[in-house]
Amino acid sequence: MDHVIQAILIALTSIVSASFALFVVAAVLHRRSRKVAVTAHSREIEATVFLFDDESLVDATAPARALLEATPLAATDWSRLAAFLAPRFADLPTKMAELSEKGRVELTSRQDGSSPYTIKLIAEDISGLARISLIDPSAEGRGILVDGFSQQAMEDEVNWLRHTLDHSPALIWREDEGGAITWANRAYILRSGAFEASDDTMIWPLPALFAPEEATLDGLARREKILHESDGPVWFDCSRFPYGAGKLHFAVPVDATVRAEQTLREFVQTLTKTFADLPIGLAIFDRQRQLQLFNPALLDLTQLAPDFLSARPTLYAFLDRLREARMMPEPKDYRSWREQMAHLERAAASGVHSETWSLPNGQTYRVTGRPHPDGAVAFLFEDISAEVSLTRRFRSEIELGYEMMDQITDAIAVFQPTGELLLSNAAYGQFWSVEPEATLGQVSLRESMQLWEAGAAPDARFDLMRKFASERGERKSLQLELPQLAGEALECRLSRLQGGRLMVRFIPKTGSEVPDRVRAGRAMQPMGVPAA
Repeated sequence: MDHVIQAILIALTSIVSASFALFVVAAVLHRRSRKVAVTAHSREIEATVFLFDDESLVDATAPARALLEATPLAATDWSRLAAFLAPRFADLPTKMAELSEKGRVELTSRQDGSSPYTIKLIAEDISGLARISLIDPSAEGRGILVDGFSQQAMEDEVNWLRHTLDHSPALIWREDEGGAITWANRAYILRSGAFEASDDTMIWPLPALFAPEEATLDGLARREKILHESDGPVWFDCSRFPYGAGKLHFAVPVDATVRAEQTLREFVQTLTKTFADLPIGLAIFDRQRQLQLFNPALLDLTQLAPDFLSARPTLYAFLDRLREARMMPEPKDYRSWREQMAHLERAAASGVHSETWSLPNGQTYRVTGRPHPDGAVAFLFEDISAEVSLTRRFRSEIELGYEMMDQITDAIAVFQPTGELLLSNAAYGQFWSVEPEATLGQVSLRESMQLWEAGAAPDARFDLMRKFASERGERKSLQLELPQLAGEALECRLSRLQGGRLMVRFIPKTGSEVPDRVRAGRAMQPMGVPAA
């Protein structure tokens, strides 16, 4: 019996000891788990609070600092926070300006496509400092404050960046160290034709659009065309930058630029060929009056050395060299020459200006100055020696013709097809008491017939003259005798000349000369021919 009781006591003692030990262990574990839970919960409920002195950040909680680090860089901490808050709160600058007067401002963010989350902002004026708290209204009543704004800011920025890259016209892609494409934006994928398969599945890996790069400097753009383009070359300016072990590539379309450059090259080539074949010397000076362009004809006309012109001399150095080569009019003195050249430059820059240079070697140049855009000026040198010589010869022949006409004793007048007096000789002016210089082009055939008829008796032969003058057609002549005029018998001959002109010739029938003919000087001058 004693053994049984002793065994029961030993068993009860063991059970009690074990229970006490289990209770102690459970208590210790509960305290540890509670401490861990409190620590984790304290991290979760830590508020997003900023303390600002004007635009300077005085203090901030850990979530608040994480939010600032996730926002774009700016000049001040307040600018960084405002970049995150301004799209979400209407009239944020106006409301924050009222903080010093009201002492407390509460705002609720608007919900739109750019930010679907609702945020509550509480701003308080504490002894001149602004305390700004951001709260998630959906967590109110549950003891949980906002701790996810930094994550939201990063998600928003990722969404904006993804949207920006998808709508970028530039091709952007990443390559690993082996040259395989690991990522590309929408523009690259569409250009590569990865969606051209009938089942609308994207081809991967994406095909390479450009030839493998040679060793180039990072960030240095180079022009490349897309491989295997059936509609002709498509050009891009490609740049690359290191990205980890691989490369980040950008390709900007420059088709319009390439076409413009090609058109410009063709235009310049056309101009160059045209200028090279021009017999007129061309020299173009920029706004600083340095020679920028000249053609081969300028070398032949000015006798200047090609190396001198290729060195892009100034306008005055160019004119000085012309003066030394005696390829411009010899001035009376250097000062007057400089004034003349300054006038030439001003006149050419303000409008079209032309001068005639009679050179000491007998040649004659026409120098024309024309303004060009951006203050440039162009000078054209044209050799008009042959033209001047021909004009002088032509004037000499005309003078000889005038002199021969004045030696004829018959009174002669020539009329245009329209009736204006074209020319007359000295005998005609003396006979009919008219001044040839004043009547040329001013007196008509009808007025002249009235003058002739006034000095004679009425006669039907004047009607024959009018009828003959009005007729057009083949060349023919009319000869008739006018009534006695001033006591003299007068024969009149009308002849049709080339071009419909009419020549009228008065000849005294008795053979006597018209008295006191004026033969000195030039008594007639054809229309349109300047005096020598």
